[in-house]
Amino acid sequence: MDSSERNAAAPRPVWARALRAVLVVLLPVVLVLTNVRLLMTRAVLDVEYRMPGFPEDPFGFSREDRLHWAPIALDYLLNNEGTAFLGDLRFEDGAPVYNVRELRHMDDVKRLAQAAVRVWEGGLVLAAAALAFLFLARKGREAWRALSIGSVLTFVLMIALAVGLVVGFSAVFVGFHQVFFQGDTWLFFYSDTLIRLFPERFWQDAFVFIALATLAEAGAIHLGARRWGRALEAKGSSTK
Repeated sequence: MDSSERNAAAPRPVWARALRAVLVVLLPVVLVLTNVRLLMTRAVLDVEYRMPGFPEDPFGFSREDRLHWAPIALDYLLNNEGTAFLGDLRFEDGAPVYNVRELRHMDDVKRLAQAAVRVWEGGLVLAAAALAFLFLARKGREAWRALSIGSVLTFVLMIALAVGLVVGFSAVFVGFHQVFFQGDTWLFFYSDTLIRLFPERFWQDAFVFIALATLAEAGAIHLGARRWGRALEAKGSSTK
C-alpha cells in the first residue's frame, strides 16, 4: 500500500470532519446572504424599475421619483443614522415622505439588514478560513467534499423556495414577515411611500433573484468541487 492509499484508508481526524461540517452548513447561508446583499444596491433598483411590466405608481411617483427616493431608503439600512435620516425627508409640498408607522418598520428592517450583513461577513471569513486550513493541512479531499455536499444542500433549499414561490408567493412573503417582524407592523396602505417604492412585484422579483442566483452559484461551486475531486483522485492514482 503506497502513501496515497494509506491516506485514503486512514481515519479522518475529528477536526477535519468538524471543518467539513462547518463548510457544509455555511455555504447555503453565505450564498443566500451574498445575494441579499446584492439586492441592497442601487444597481438592482436601476434594473428593477426598468423591468418590463413593472407596475406604475397610481399615486404619481415616476421612475425618476422612485430612483431618487428608493436609494435613500437603502442608504438608511446600511448606515449608522437614526430614523431622522428618513423622518426629516419632505416632498416638495412639505409633506413627510414617511409616516410614523413606516419609520418604525424601517427601523426594524435596518436592524435585520445589518444583522444579515454581519452574519454574511462573518460567514465569509469563517468559510475562507476553514477552506484555507484544510488546504494547508493537505486535506483537500475534505474541502472538495464539503463544497460538493454544501452546494447540493443549497440546491435543495433553493428548489424548495422556488416551488414555494410558484405555488404561493403570498404565503412565502407573509411567512417571511411573520418570522422576522412582530404583529402587523409590516402592513401598509397602498398610498404609503414604502408600498409605492417597493410594490409586491418588487418583492416577487427579489425572491426569484435570490433563488435563481443562489442556484447558479451553487451549481458552479458543485461543478468546480467535482473537478477538484477528480483532479485529486487522478493525482493520487498517478502515484501508485
